This record gives sequence, structure tokens and C-alpha cells, in this order.
Amino acid sequence: MKIHGHANGAKTAALFGLMWALIFAVWYFTSRSTATLGIYAAISLVMTFGSYWFSDSLSLASMQAREVSEAEYPQLYRMVRELSGKAEKPMPRIYVAPTLSPNAFATGRNERHAAVCCTAGILDLLDEREIRGVLGHELMHVYNRDILTSSIAAALATIISYLAYSLQFFGGSRRDERESSPLGAIGAVLAIILAPISASLIQMAISRTREYDADEDGSTLSGDPLALASALQKIERGVQAAPLRQTAGTQNVASMMISSPFRAADVSRLFSTHPPTEQRIARLHQMAREMGQSPDIPVYHQ
Repeated sequence: MKIHGHANGAKTAALFGLMWALIFAVWYFTSRSTATLGIYAAISLVMTFGSYWFSDSLSLASMQAREVSEAEYPQLYRMVRELSGKAEKPMPRIYVAPTLSPNAFATGRNERHAAVCCTAGILDLLDEREIRGVLGHELMHVYNRDILTSSIAAALATIISYLAYSLQFFGGSRRDERESSPLGAIGAVLAIILAPISASLIQMAISRTREYDADEDGSTLSGDPLALASALQKIERGVQAAPLRQTAGTQNVASMMISSPFRAADVSRLFSTHPPTEQRIARLHQMAREMGQSPDIPVYHQ
């Protein structure tokens, strides 16, 4: 089943291009040593490969999630089996996390080693149609290989940060040139201060782009963008009432979740890993209109 019909893949590629441009710019103000760049790249790749390869066990453990049986959650199994079958992909393992904060996420290094996790809060909050819309979104994160995409983005951001820190603490073979040139000195300062921030912003932008992808592709898979729109609105209100407690573990898994699990006041929109909910809902409403569905009736009444 063909899912993609959008330009977000090109946007992601462009954002990765910006990251490579940042790497070159920072490297220009360091020693320009291929050995230095190679060392930082190797460190970043080893760290990222470990988090990518064990992404499912690490994220599920941080949420204290447990794998559930079909006897316990027959409706959940039925929906996941139907959607994965429609996509002609393997069915992932199904987990439930005990937190009352409503959310869901998918993880795993590929579609054969994938897991979908719903919190107890989201299962209590949403109706079956809305949960199906959420599951379509999460499955598409796996099928679009978004865990791999986010891991590569993290590796590039780490390389940029290491290069900037090496310039800050160790300077480089271009130190004399920088000291004799105001532009060179300014460039070095900008590289030290702005490069890591810029890398983080690009990394967040990649994450937000992948969320739009999963919204669109998941709604194509489920055939029901209005269900996902309704779910997103309920989840956001539910998170404000019962946010996830911020720990090192939950911070790491937050970017995988369908919606930010923390209160809006605690997360800067600029550094948010998720697009604004109102924009996501507007896109889903437009998608519904294109599919001949009517979004004119209010999505959710509190």
C-alpha cells in the first residue's frame, strides 16, 4: 500500500543538508583536521547506534510499560492487526504504560522489531475510533523509519556540538588567523555559541516534520483524519490536566510520543519536538475535506 503523497521527505532532506552545512562551517573554524572530525563522528555514531539499536527496550523501560496479551486488550490487538495488515507490514508488539497522562508512542529499530505503547490514560480518555486514529499515526512512525531518522539527526547534532566545544576549549590551527581578523574572530564566536543551538533547532524541526508525516500517512492508513484530529485535541487537554512527570527517562521518550507529554508552559515552542496542535488539527481537517469528509462539526466538546 502506497502511503506517501507529500513533500515532507524533501523538507527533511533539506534540514539534513543544513546540518551538514553547519558541520562544515564549524569545522572551518577549528583545525580542519579530518582526524578530529573522524573522532567526533565515530563517538557520535557509536552513542547513537546504541540508543537506536536498543530504542525499544530503553523507551519502554523508562515508561515502566509492560507487554499485554490479546486476552487483556482484544480491541487494541484487533485495531493494530487491521492497520498493520492494511499497510502489509508485520504486526508490532503491544505495550501499555501505567501512567494516567494520555499519550502513545511507537519504537523499535525496524518494522520487525517494533512496539506500540499506549498509556492507561489514553485508553481511558479516547473512544475506539480515536484510538484507531492514534494507532495509525504511531504505526507510520515505524513504517517511515522515523526512529532511524531521529537517530541520524541526533548524531549530526552531537558532532556539531563536539566541534564547537573543541573550538571553545582548544582553539585550532587557525587561532592566529582568527586573532588577526575581526571577521574570523566573530565567526569563531558565532560557531561556538550559535552552532549547537542551531543544530538543536534543526533537530527539533526534523522531529516536527516527521510528526506531520505521521499525521498524514496515519490518516491515509486509517482513512479517518477526523478521528486523529479529535484525539489530538483530547490528548492536549488531558496532558494539561495530568502531565507526565519530567525525568531523564521521560525526557528522552517525549519526542516519540504523539503529543508533547508536558504542560505547554514547561516547553518552549521553539524547542518543541511537536508541531502546535492547532496546526496539526487544521491540516487534518483539510485532509478530511479532500477525502470528502466534513470537519465542520466541532471535533470535540469538553
